[in-house]
Amino acid sequence: MKTKTVNPKTELLLGAGLDVLHFESKEWLSDIAFYKDETLFFIDLIEKRKTKDAAQTAYGKILEDLDSVHFELFDSLANEISEHERLLSRLEMGERGLSDSDYRDKHRQLKERMEGFTSNFRQFKMMVFGFEKSL
Repeated sequence: MKTKTVNPKTELLLGAGLDVLHFESKEWLSDIAFYKDETLFFIDLIEKRKTKDAAQTAYGKILEDLDSVHFELFDSLANEISEHERLLSRLEMGERGLSDSDYRDKHRQLKERMEGFTSNFRQFKMMVFGFEKSL
């Protein structure tokens, strides 16, 4: 039987007021903007440290490709969070057909994506640091 690990912070936040969820969404957008800046730094760093060694060059190329993938994911995730924020605005204006629970469910999904993405991005950064140390 599989058990699901529940993050108590997630459970608490999803029961919080919409203003708290709005604040968390704004934090995510800020984090994504910071990650994009970090990615640009990594691209520049890898470009400056290229070597003639074929294995190092291939590894550097992989890291550059991952940088561009991350950049696209940042934009996609930021757009989805912005859309989520627009939904909150419509919900707060009392637009018919919108549900508080639908908003909270979408927020939970975005939170899980952000947590997974942050974990993956940390692993990527460790790869970049390892690559730079090996040069």
